[in-house]
Amino acid sequence: MSDDKQPKSLMAQRFRGFLPVVVDVETGGFNARTDALLEIAMVTLRMDDDGYLHPDETLSANIHPFDGANLEQEALDFTGIDPFDPERDAEFEIDVLSEMFQTIRRDIKKYGCNRAVLVGHNAHFDHGFLRAAVDRNDIKRDPFHPFSSFDTASIAAIALGQTVLAKSCKTAGIDFDNNSAHSAEYDTYKTAELFCYIVNRYKDLGGWPLANAPLVEDD
Repeated sequence: MSDDKQPKSLMAQRFRGFLPVVVDVETGGFNARTDALLEIAMVTLRMDDDGYLHPDETLSANIHPFDGANLEQEALDFTGIDPFDPERDAEFEIDVLSEMFQTIRRDIKKYGCNRAVLVGHNAHFDHGFLRAAVDRNDIKRDPFHPFSSFDTASIAAIALGQTVLAKSCKTAGIDFDNNSAHSAEYDTYKTAELFCYIVNRYKDLGGWPLANAPLVEDD
């Protein structure tokens, strides 16, 4: 049997074997363990032959509050979500996550990565609600790293001098409609555009492939 190894994809090389997947949630409060998960969206990313990152597939769903979930009226007023509106076409957490995770695992295999890493704007919040839903539904094959994430709020603060999603996008020249904000699908796609912009801009400035550059020895 040959021991030749398949060359790593540019995606796997760029993020040390991680596959970035952008995630945003809308919720019924701030406590991931007690408050309802109401919307979730994920945007997968692709990398072209020149090493530039682009948004790829958008996955989104409205979700039924889990049994016993807390709903804070202030949070619902902020998002404008009526959890019990029949026209939401809401689905159950386990069905939504199982289907989305299947797509993520497909892309992990496609790019030769080890696992996915969540990208989010203030990623700790989104990651907390995703992890709580995984635990609540006893999902065994979670493709995401259990605690690592890429936070575009932090990255944008360094790259653009902004931390708010709308202001970060506008600074980067990305259109942002405040009237469409606070839906998981819209915010996720804008976060994906922002993440790709920063990664690609860093590449254009010569910042990657820094890890593969030869060491420069002193004269």
